Amino acid sequence: MRITPNTSLQELAALVSETLEKHGIIATLSGGAAVSIYTNNRYMSEDLDFVTGALVKELSAALAQLGFTHSGRPRMSVFTHPSTPWYLEFPPSPISFGSSYISPAQCALMPTRLGNIRIITPTHSVMDRLIAAAVWKEPQSMEQAVMVAESQADNIDWPYLQRWVRDEGIAGDRNVQAFFERVNREP
Repeated sequence: MRITPNTSLQELAALVSETLEKHGIIATLSGGAAVSIYTNNRYMSEDLDFVTGALVKELSAALAQLGFTHSGRPRMSVFTHPSTPWYLEFPPSPISFGSSYISPAQCALMPTRLGNIRIITPTHSVMDRLIAAAVWKEPQSMEQAVMVAESQADNIDWPYLQRWVRDEGIAGDRNVQAFFERVNREP
């Protein structure tokens, strides 16, 4: 499939994920794009963050097949495509939420008609947004955590999430407390 202005975020994520995997690159979708996917676009991300240990030159070679080009800034791992408004960014491994590290094996492979998307789980997505809400005092991150929790309530490991909040020392943060109040759960 060619990337066009009509390619959805989820389709783009699948194309990128499959292409990278075919080139032996493990890259896990995280951040706002995961929120977009888990909330059926109630939140719309501007970029797709794939956490990876791959080098820019390896990414460039794989993504050229899809028509993406590197921004040209040596220390930045940003790629753009002329037919899509979304850009790709590749934060370095490991995947972490606060002081908790997650391996790609602990993430999900989401099947789509265009292939699998290697993506953080809904639980990880909530963790990602809650740590941002607590550390950077971003109410919008708490709102995104609520959106994922409402859309994916049956797919969230609530005991694990509650343990993680306590272990990270953020259970008393007002944004984190507001999250648990909104989803009718104990922190």
